[in-house]
Amino acid sequence: MQSSNPIARMIGWLDDKTRGHWRHRIVLALAFLLLQGCGLLYDAVTMVHPMTQDELSAICARGRLRVGISVEPFRPFIFPAMYTDEGIRVTGLDIELIREVADALTVHCGKPTPIVPTLHVTRFPDLFIKMSEGQLDLFVSSVSGSVPGTRPAGLWFSAPYLREDGVGAIAQEADVAERVSAQFRRQNGSWNTLTAVQEGFAGLTVAVQKGRAAHLYAKTNLNKVRLVVCDSLPAAIETKDPHIDVILSDYSILKYVTKRVWNDWQPLLRADGVPLILTYGDLSFVTSEEHRHLQWFLNNLLFRLEESGRLGQMRHRWINEEYAPTRRATTEGLPLEVTQVPDHYDQGQCRFAEEARRK
Repeated sequence: MQSSNPIARMIGWLDDKTRGHWRHRIVLALAFLLLQGCGLLYDAVTMVHPMTQDELSAICARGRLRVGISVEPFRPFIFPAMYTDEGIRVTGLDIELIREVADALTVHCGKPTPIVPTLHVTRFPDLFIKMSEGQLDLFVSSVSGSVPGTRPAGLWFSAPYLREDGVGAIAQEADVAERVSAQFRRQNGSWNTLTAVQEGFAGLTVAVQKGRAAHLYAKTNLNKVRLVVCDSLPAAIETKDPHIDVILSDYSILKYVTKRVWNDWQPLLRADGVPLILTYGDLSFVTSEEHRHLQWFLNNLLFRLEESGRLGQMRHRWINEEYAPTRRATTEGLPLEVTQVPDHYDQGQCRFAEEARRK
């Protein structure tokens, strides 16, 4: 009940204002202390568990670049593992590119010890899985990102280190080559490669490597062939059952192996003698879509290598020059673990596409 005395009411009002004023000051002081505590707590947490580094800083910190390469040889990009005086080594254009990336990272990191590239050798389709799982920083195995279906979600493809490659075709029998050439002749110089290939290959047994650009091309465009899916290009060459009429793969690989390794197979040509290219495909590095720093690093490096002429020299020395791969493996190859070598030489099997889908 309020007092009727005006002086008493005034004293009560002042007392309430004073208590309110102090309550306000106490709340502000507590908030300030809590904020300081949050700052101290944040500092303590970041001391124990630093904020997430970007991918380039992480590579610099561990001193290693985790690189995926295919267990299947893609000559001249990746040769089979070779026993040398220096141990087991693997070499090729893609391996030299890995060395260039590691050397550039060493300069970028500014450390006295070099960044060491460590190879994670696996089946080609599994490279995409390991990259998505964060087990690799990048992979390179003559991979094309310009063919439809070759860019899985979450992965990024660099600027090309080899342009104007594509899917080519090879055969053993002259009658297969004649069938394709005849389809082009019927077009009277107005070439339609897709139509000529679809009709020329109709009824033939065509082999492709699982997951590669040629596999995607064949599944989409060649519904009149008996499609055979192989674990590797050597498996397609070596299989006797079923009998293979045509093998599809990267033209640059087919050109190299038919000239230097499998001389009884020959690239198919158009009627005017031009090599048969079914579709174009540029070859690139692959990394995570989230790794923006590494993406810019790779694209800038490729630009510098192309601008200086170094990349052109690398392509020439691996694709066009005559050389002994074993000697190059000894002098410039990268090491493989002994446990990886048996898998490297197991080139797998071939099976009809319907059987491959059931596996």
